[in-house]
Amino acid sequence: MTVVTTPAIDDQLRVGFARPGGGYTVATLPLETYVSRVLAGEAARDSPPAALEALAITVRSYALANRSRHRADGFDLCDQTHCQVLRAAIAVTDRAAERTAGRVLMHDGAPASIYYTASCGGRTEIPSAVWPGAADPPYLPSKKDDACGGGPVWTADVGASDLLRALRNAGFRGNRLRQMRIVTRDKSGRVSQIDLEGVTPDRISGQDLRVAAGRTLGWQHIKSTAFDLQRMPDGYRFNGRGSGHGVGLCVIGSVRLAADGQSAADILRRYFPGLEIAQFARRPTTTAPTAPVVVSLPDEDEGARSFVDDVMSHERDDLARTLGVTPPPRVTVRVHPTTTSFEQATGRPWFVSGAVVNGELHLLPLASLRERGVLERTIRHELVHVMTDTVLGTRPRWVREGAAVYFTERTQEPAPSTRPTCPSDAELLQPVSIGALSTAYARARACFARQIATGKSWRDVK
Repeated sequence: MTVVTTPAIDDQLRVGFARPGGGYTVATLPLETYVSRVLAGEAARDSPPAALEALAITVRSYALANRSRHRADGFDLCDQTHCQVLRAAIAVTDRAAERTAGRVLMHDGAPASIYYTASCGGRTEIPSAVWPGAADPPYLPSKKDDACGGGPVWTADVGASDLLRALRNAGFRGNRLRQMRIVTRDKSGRVSQIDLEGVTPDRISGQDLRVAAGRTLGWQHIKSTAFDLQRMPDGYRFNGRGSGHGVGLCVIGSVRLAADGQSAADILRRYFPGLEIAQFARRPTTTAPTAPVVVSLPDEDEGARSFVDDVMSHERDDLARTLGVTPPPRVTVRVHPTTTSFEQATGRPWFVSGAVVNGELHLLPLASLRERGVLERTIRHELVHVMTDTVLGTRPRWVREGAAVYFTERTQEPAPSTRPTCPSDAELLQPVSIGALSTAYARARACFARQIATGKSWRDVK
C-alpha cells in the first residue's frame, strides 16, 4: 500500500447532532476535529497508536465517501451509529488524527466506499451478504481473520413474544411466532436465511432479523449474524460470536495486530487489499451539487444505498420515457426503520407499502419489502405519483392510483369489456384491510385502463 498525492478536498463537514426530542442540531466541524471525535466514539479502549491511526484513515475515508448521506436533512453526516458515533476528543485521538491528517483510502480516483466493524468474529464478510444488491469490490473480501480471536463469544435469550414484536415493527404480520429455523448460511458461516412459522412473509435474512431485533429490543441481544439458534421454553437462545456486520476493518483485530507491532499501513493492507493511501491537500468547503436522487436510510441499511439509488434512478428514467415527461430534477426517498415510523410520517396503514408526502417517497422497512418481493414495484408505484401529480393531483383519487398501478405494470393487461365501478377516495385512502386495498387498486386500474383504451392520453383521464 503506497501513499500518493491527490487533488484537494473540502476540510469541513456539516454534522447533525441528534436531539433527545427528535431532530438535529447542525454544527460545522473541521475534518480532523471530526475524525478525532469519531475515534473517541468508535475506537476500542486503550487502542495502540497504530490501531488508532489505521482507524483514523478508515474513519476519514468513510466520512468523505458518505458525506452526502444526510443531504435530504440539510447536512452531511449524523453523530449516531447510522453514520459514525462522535464523543469528546481526548489527547490520543487528537494525536492519531493529526499524525494521519488528510490521508484517505482511494479507489478509482475517489475516496473508497469502505466499512469497519467492532469484531468480525474470525472471518470478514462481503457487503452483499449484509445488504442485498450491494457491490462486492475486491478490497472488501470475505476471508479468515485470526486477529480478533473469534471473539467476543456471546449468548442471548430472547422471548418469542419479543421477537414477534420486533418482526411486526419491521413489517411482518402474524399473531404468534410458532417456530424459527436456520435454513441457509453464507460462505462465511453467517446465517443467511431463517424460516419463520406463524408470520408473513415466512422467511427473513439473518441480517434483517438482527436489525429488526436491534431497533425494537436493543442491539445488545443479537450482536452479529454468526450464531446458532436453540429453541427454549419461552423463546430462543442465540449462541454467537463477533459484533457488528463483519465487513471491512475489524476494530478488535486491528488492536491486536498493532499490539503485535504492525503499522497502520500494515493493518489497512490486511483489511483493504489493493487500496492506496492518498494524501489530500485541504481547501475550503464548497456547496455540493444537488443530487437528482436523494436516499435517506435508517441505521444498518446504509449498505443498501447504492442498490436503492440505482433502482430509483432506473425507474425514474424509464417512467420519464414511458410518460413522455422530463425527469424531476430531484427525488427524495425516505426508508423507515419500523412500520410505526412509516404510519406516523404518512398517516397511511402499513400495508400500502409506500406513500408520497410533500413530494417525498416514504417506504416501509427494506426487510419487509424485500421479503415480500415488492421493493422495486413499490418504488415505481410511488414514482408514478411524483411524476404525474403535477397534472393529476386535483383529480379523483382513482385516477391517480389507477395511473400508478397501470404504469407500474411491465406488461399491460387488456382493458375490461364492461364499465367498471371506480373506487371512492375513502376506499383508497382509508382501506380497512390489505384485501380491500388490493380490490380498490384493481378497480382504479380498470377504470384508468378503460379510458386509455379509447385513445386518451394519461393526462386526459378524469
